[in-house]
Amino acid sequence: MKKSYLPKQYAVTDLGNPTVTGDVSTRPPHMTLNPILLLSSLSLAVLLGLSGCTDKPIVDEKLPAQAPETAEQQAQLKHKRELEQALLQQAEQRSAKDNIHATEVAKMVAAQRVMHMPPQSMQVEAPLGVAVPAVGQVWHADNQPEANQFAKQVQNGIMVAGEIPVSTFAIDVDTGSYSTLRRMLNEGRLPSKGTVRIEEMLNYFHYDYPLPGKNDAPFSVTTELAPSPYNDDTMLLRIGLKGYEVAKSDLGASNLVFLLDVSGSMAFADKLPLLQTAMKMLTQQLSGRDKVSIVVYAGAAGVVLDGASGNDAQTLNYALEQLRAGGSTNGAEGINLAYQLAQKHFIQGGINRVILATDGDFNVGLTNFDELISLVEREQARGIGLTTLGFGMDNYNDRLMEQLADKGNGHYAYIDTANEARKVLVEQLSSTLLTIAKDVKVQVEFNPALVAEYRLLGYENRALAREDFNNDRVDAGEIGAGHTVTALYELRYAESGNMANDRLRYGYNSQTGQEKYSRDEIAYLKLRYQLPDATESQLLTYPIRADQSVKSLEQASDDFRFAAAVAGLGQLLNQSHYLHQFDYNKLSVLTRSALGNDSDGYRHEFMQLVEIAAALTQSNRIPLNKFDTGDKPFPPEDKLH
Repeated sequence: MKKSYLPKQYAVTDLGNPTVTGDVSTRPPHMTLNPILLLSSLSLAVLLGLSGCTDKPIVDEKLPAQAPETAEQQAQLKHKRELEQALLQQAEQRSAKDNIHATEVAKMVAAQRVMHMPPQSMQVEAPLGVAVPAVGQVWHADNQPEANQFAKQVQNGIMVAGEIPVSTFAIDVDTGSYSTLRRMLNEGRLPSKGTVRIEEMLNYFHYDYPLPGKNDAPFSVTTELAPSPYNDDTMLLRIGLKGYEVAKSDLGASNLVFLLDVSGSMAFADKLPLLQTAMKMLTQQLSGRDKVSIVVYAGAAGVVLDGASGNDAQTLNYALEQLRAGGSTNGAEGINLAYQLAQKHFIQGGINRVILATDGDFNVGLTNFDELISLVEREQARGIGLTTLGFGMDNYNDRLMEQLADKGNGHYAYIDTANEARKVLVEQLSSTLLTIAKDVKVQVEFNPALVAEYRLLGYENRALAREDFNNDRVDAGEIGAGHTVTALYELRYAESGNMANDRLRYGYNSQTGQEKYSRDEIAYLKLRYQLPDATESQLLTYPIRADQSVKSLEQASDDFRFAAAVAGLGQLLNQSHYLHQFDYNKLSVLTRSALGNDSDGYRHEFMQLVEIAAALTQSNRIPLNKFDTGDKPFPPEDKLH
């Protein structure tokens, strides 16, 4: 009989072109052969070896001489040969089917990449104790291996107005947390507890706040008060800011440096190709008075364009189209080079900004977080801002992107689709590039005579000390042209009862202690801001009166109810323990009632995300350890026919 050989094991980099490695343990952790196809191939190879790699049956005369066989041994040998022939025929049939299946799997993987979805058919290394999903399945939120970096926030607690009547925070116009959440939900995943930034969800949407007057502050201030949907006997206070708008033609000259990540981690359709599309959209909005430089970085950094004219579309498009991904990520060298070019082409009185586009992966060079932040702060003080655009997932550093933009007086957005690129870099270009007010701070003083408790929804990582409000050396948030900022407080009146905290025994007099407070105002709103070139802040004040409240939530504006719905989803996903009369059913009803004039479709898209989040949350509650199959194996074993 001919000697039989087992085939070498494979590590798949392309489902259609396997490469021999000799040991399956060396394959990339994110790829493997289809297990059914591999088993069938091994079975076929073994059988071919046993049969001498020929279709002819084994005959006794080709066997070496041996002792005469008993009748029982001959019967066993005959049965074995029959079984081998049956297995061979079945293996050949299965191999043909699996070849077709492998082709379909390859097509599915390619299609998923085009649709910006991770290939679910590829196997990944799982942490100990975590089962890897089978082909066609997805990870549940509770056991998703997290390679991304999302900072967890400790949610704001319920404050007693009689003890801590003042709440202070810096405004935030970032939107990245909402678009990263949208991508996760569309991929069938829930975010980790505490990682959703509610303020960035709120500020993703447009609200119909009035524009400021020409001689007023650079932004208008709006307040609205209505019953809260989250808990009985509570009120919801909305504070809204709206920056003045500037047409693209009135932006002035821009000195833009594109700092583009072309490292190996960007070699996916939802990263570098989408980045190139986004940058092309931006360059189409520029004119001859603008300057564009392009710096790329991977293992090393290099200059692609040095001060090209903004209307040189052919040069800009060609430079972007030639970008290729490869190498490690030396982000620090690229940042230094980008700032050098920004200084070289600095436009006095114009827009000077570095636009960093990356998946946030800095693994070579200056990787210390504090050093990066210090670098960005120094350059911002010299008049060069930083905007960050995030791309891709599975190795994404959301925390770094958000903090860099914060310290660079810029906007942080996550680009998950070409439509999002259009929204940020075309529709909202003025607010993305032009800062109209910096170091904007909000302080609310609640009246303990009327308000017993309050809770700020979101802005956890933007909290400021009370004394920071009057300190112009303390950094805060920026507002771009046309930006809107929304903040929500849930509060409970002193007369409503059911308070989360007990009243103080000492220092409180219900007869005389309240008399020093106004009976008309529930709170006093103060804001500080600096003009872009100023060093001293200006103060705005607004009393918030109890009589401006409506009696029911249904009487509140569509914008109010929709903002409440957005913050409600954020709290549910963060698993807030402050929601007692609120769930996904109530959230769905509230959202549908507040769609209003949704010309761009973003509110309807949000409504769909609510339904997805509700379904995913429900599916994760199903206990898997109670599945009883009796004595039957699961999945059922294949049997010979």
